[in-house]
Amino acid sequence: MTLRDLKVGQSGRVLTVGGERVLRRRLLEMGITPRTVIRVKKIAPMGDPIELYLRGYVLSLRLDDAEKITVEELSP
Repeated sequence: MTLRDLKVGQSGRVLTVGGERVLRRRLLEMGITPRTVIRVKKIAPMGDPIELYLRGYVLSLRLDDAEKITVEELSP
């Protein structure tokens, strides 16, 4: 499952971060690293971007980028 598949209020643990070299580096620099727990806080009215909570801060991420992040869903 990818980060894009999570619904509002759901959490997931990052398994892998994919994408092209530049995108992957950017995602890693933003704190999206393997084993990080991420919760989906909001989804924009048109569905893109999504607002995430991780490592004590809020991050907005485009759905195309979220699709490159593989997660395992965590139980509520």
